[in-house]
Amino acid sequence: MLSLAELTRAAQWLDQMLAGQRLQAVIQPDATSIVLTTYGGESGAGLRRHWLLCVRPGTARVSQIERPPQGLPKPPALLQYLRAHAVGGRIRDVRILHSDRQLAVRVVSSDAEVEIVLSLLGPKSNLYILRERNLVACLRPLAETRAELGLGQPWRSPLSKPPSAGTDRFEETDDDEFLRAVETHYSKDEQQADQSALQRRVEQVLAKQRKQLERKLDKLNRDLGSARAALVLERHGELLKGVMSHVEPGARQMVARDHETGEEVVIELDPSLSASENLNSMFKRYRKALRTLTRGGAQEDAVKGDLEAVRTELQACEELARGDGGSESDWEEFSQRPLVARCLQKFTSSPSARRGKSGGPAPDRKLGGLTVPSRLVPRRYRTAGDMEIWVGRSDAANDFLSTRLARGKDLFFHLDGAPGSHVVLRTGGRSDPPSEAILDACELAVHFSKAKKDSRADVHVVPIRNVRKPKGAKPGLVMVHGGRSIHLRRDAKRLARVMEDRIED
Repeated sequence: MLSLAELTRAAQWLDQMLAGQRLQAVIQPDATSIVLTTYGGESGAGLRRHWLLCVRPGTARVSQIERPPQGLPKPPALLQYLRAHAVGGRIRDVRILHSDRQLAVRVVSSDAEVEIVLSLLGPKSNLYILRERNLVACLRPLAETRAELGLGQPWRSPLSKPPSAGTDRFEETDDDEFLRAVETHYSKDEQQADQSALQRRVEQVLAKQRKQLERKLDKLNRDLGSARAALVLERHGELLKGVMSHVEPGARQMVARDHETGEEVVIELDPSLSASENLNSMFKRYRKALRTLTRGGAQEDAVKGDLEAVRTELQACEELARGDGGSESDWEEFSQRPLVARCLQKFTSSPSARRGKSGGPAPDRKLGGLTVPSRLVPRRYRTAGDMEIWVGRSDAANDFLSTRLARGKDLFFHLDGAPGSHVVLRTGGRSDPPSEAILDACELAVHFSKAKKDSRADVHVVPIRNVRKPKGAKPGLVMVHGGRSIHLRRDAKRLARVMEDRIED
């Protein structure tokens, strides 16, 4: 950033050069700078010059550039205002405001007198547009720079004491070359910063892709392991056929003799189902396991291949970073490699992309047989027994989850005496979900509550049918009755496993 001595020198020279010249054009190349193009005047008759006003923290400056850059495709509000009220006008003067690092360019047009104020205040640097001493536009958000100001309100200089003049690092440079030297100095710093930022971004997205693939491969391995274990269900089903008439209602297991091996086999049963329903359930789960194994093998090979490719690119990234760290062009070229470019695009979504092509809210989603507004979609996690746990994101989302999305034999989890998100275990109609799935849901109920740092907690579990929303109750408040309480000893490994098994939206 320019010192007060350097900015004062720039203001004096610009005032001498630009007074009376016409402001021919204004371009905004990015979110932290604008370029003024001037033409004519006594000192520079017939000459067109380009002046960069930059408020990027660390390299904020006024400088002279050889040619204007490409502007943003859609003119922001500040640029539109300048084009409407300043372009075509003449520059009256350039001066320093209140002996501080604030350079003001006053432009007079046929319908207005506008001041362009470049304020160099370190991380709070900004560019303001004043009309009749009122603030009408700014380049950076006021909340990030000077929250005490407001659009449409009178402009005020900072209350802090102006800094010391500092030194002029360019005092050996002639005035005619002074602002070009400033640009040469700071553009080099910006290039190095951009190179470092690109390098960090490439490393981050590759590491994120590697972690995502590792989680996917781990999940595939668990699914394949479960599927292989479920292959025994075919044998159990065939054995159950021979003892169907001996299965008593509500039985949790049945013993049958395998006549081929001579051994007795214990067959686990669902006590809520009849013998024939248990038989159908076994063969259904067996067929599902076969499908999982058929698909999973090919998926596993594909994920392993993708993971190896990402690891190769990460190794190449590390090699490029060694030594002098690679030039800007080296990193630009590296970022264009197909896999790296896809990762950058995947993990660098713009606000408009997140909202949808129209720039409006994100589209609604289908979930649990309902069309759910994006703001009400719960967080979703996969747990033991291939079940899902849904967690509300807000008070409104909590209400929607507990009163609309959850149904049947789903279970509702909440803490005794501590507010938190609504947590629902989707049981898929099962009356006896695995105990591991229940403990997973308890961990999430504590994690998404005010008691998340506690090592122990009492979690209340009730069927969703025992949850109701009182009329007139505030958002997020529900009443429950019945159920049971689970005294949970927190398990960091369990929580980490469940959090890693999040289902991406």
